[in-house]
Amino acid sequence: MRFIVLIVCCFLLSNCDDKHSQKKTPTQTIDSTQVKKETLVKDIDTLSKTNKEEFLLTKDNAMEFFLQYDKEHKENKVRIVTDYGNIDILLFNETKFHRSNFIYLAKKGYFDNTQFYRVIENYIIQGGSTDDRDVMRKRRYIGKYLLPTDTKRGFHHDRGVISMPSSDIENPYKLASPYEFFIMLRDVHELDGDYTIFGRVISGMAVADKIANVDTDDADWPLKNVYIKRVEILD
Repeated sequence: MRFIVLIVCCFLLSNCDDKHSQKKTPTQTIDSTQVKKETLVKDIDTLSKTNKEEFLLTKDNAMEFFLQYDKEHKENKVRIVTDYGNIDILLFNETKFHRSNFIYLAKKGYFDNTQFYRVIENYIIQGGSTDDRDVMRKRRYIGKYLLPTDTKRGFHHDRGVISMPSSDIENPYKLASPYEFFIMLRDVHELDGDYTIFGRVISGMAVADKIANVDTDDADWPLKNVYIKRVEILD
């Protein structure tokens, strides 16, 4: 079976197998999926409690799906497990679509073996993607969709918050890439209004700082890959 994987990003491969070399904007993402309509997988949660069906999330059904998912899945604490330690996060109920999306992807195992692929000391660590084809294939089985910004909840891009970058697909409303996220290492209120804050770190900021201090290439990609082993649901 032939998989067509589009890596829509601004990275150029360098001589080092572990790194990339072109500079990116602070909240640019890696969009690497192209959904094939004929490839369907059995989803663990559907729009109905009793009516299980095969489907992919799309721009047409994602919002209704997460609206229903929010009613049935109230978990809001997660743990990002890395080689550098754990980062525990409280997800905000106010941003229900983004909270539900993160919980859904964690339960699907999407984040397993993804990476913090862009890190800047005293600024951000950005994760949830990779150049690994197996991880990219997971996106095909989940779906291709974007989430709307939800920026009027009174949250600010302060140190410790987790926010969702906009898609690399140009769109005037800065719709968010659902598979990726970034954690702020300092206050940067210039980002307020453009990107959706959907949680905050409640334990493990020292781990985030440690990750941000690793050596990187010119594109801020760590010279030695920083993997997210998994995301666990705590509560």
